[in-house]
Amino acid sequence: MSANTDAAELRELLGYVNNCWDEERRALSRQMHDSLGSSLTALTMHLGLLTAKLPQEPALLDRAAQMKNLLHNIIEANRGMQHKLWNDKLEFLGLRVALGELVAQFGAEHLVKAHCSLPDDEPACPRAHRVVLLRAAEEGLRNVATHARASKVDVIVDDMEDSIALVVKDDGIGLRPPTVADGDWQEHHGLRMIRERAIFLGGSLLLAANGNQGAMLTVTLPKPPTS
Repeated sequence: MSANTDAAELRELLGYVNNCWDEERRALSRQMHDSLGSSLTALTMHLGLLTAKLPQEPALLDRAAQMKNLLHNIIEANRGMQHKLWNDKLEFLGLRVALGELVAQFGAEHLVKAHCSLPDDEPACPRAHRVVLLRAAEEGLRNVATHARASKVDVIVDDMEDSIALVVKDDGIGLRPPTVADGDWQEHHGLRMIRERAIFLGGSLLLAANGNQGAMLTVTLPKPPTS
């Protein structure tokens, strides 16, 4: 068996594992929403009713307020974990909404100018493509926050007739040679996984310098032929 055949089989296996992983994450996120989330909401309602019946003693009311605050924090933590497991906005509202909110939240959290340029219409591509593009944007922004020291980041989606491309570019300190484009993926495990997923779908991932300053991550995926 040739090395090329081995690599193709390993890539196919990795693509299958990633798809299974996505489905497991999606199912777990939905279970957390339907079961844990509804139970926590019910607890909050019961606590409100119970608080209304309590004697108006400061110590009791203070303890009830602490319990309400604790429940609120648990609900928010549960929502955050659900979102990390699977972004339901991608499923129900589409790639444009999911990316737009991701970039806006990133800018607010990291105090950088974050801009998202999206097509007017929702891209017509399979869910697997949308998942890879969203994961690529998440990983690209994570690297910007960790390494780039950037003051500005742009996320751009170019929806073409035969392919769709996502670009994440920043004005930070740039890449340390050798870059991922040169084949050094040892410190970029997240990007390596996205790269393998892109290749599995027939596409590519490139991380290169953004002119004289910053870095640019580009993921390009071919669209399957329409029947």
